[in-house]
Amino acid sequence: MAVAEILAGIALVKSSVDFIKSNINTAKDIGEIAGAVDGLFRGQEELEKKRSKNAGIGFKDQFGIKSVAQEVIDAKIAAEKMQEMKNMINMRFGPDTWQSIVDERTKRIQEAKEAAKQARIKKLKEQEEFWEQVKVFMIVGIVAVIAFGAFVYVMWSATSGGSGRPPI
Repeated sequence: MAVAEILAGIALVKSSVDFIKSNINTAKDIGEIAGAVDGLFRGQEELEKKRSKNAGIGFKDQFGIKSVAQEVIDAKIAAEKMQEMKNMINMRFGPDTWQSIVDERTKRIQEAKEAAKQARIKKLKEQEEFWEQVKVFMIVGIVAVIAFGAFVYVMWSATSGGSGRPPI
């Protein structure tokens, strides 16, 4: 993951927090700040992906003190911001609002994963059915060609008088 993508994760967290802070008191319902809450979660996910993969980074950069320190600090900042948002949202919209958001998000992610899994299963099944139909078509085609060849041979034999030679 490129440095720009890492910075995008923490920047997304910070900008989402700033938006929520500036709009939390004027928001009539959670829907007015939902996009920022979503950005907060996406930013945190980007940071977690970066920490777990370190894709595209060389050995020196991956294990260098600066890289490790930046990852740890960014993760701690994101955790602090998440806790801060949890407290603000719970204070504004009720004590279990944040947990409801987290639970609903988890549920939707799981549903999306299940839907994707079902779509893959359906696609594989359709492919298997397609190739089964191709196989049946080929078998029927081969049988038809053999039957036609046999018919032509029988007709040829009948017109040649059974001698196996063509008529004169």
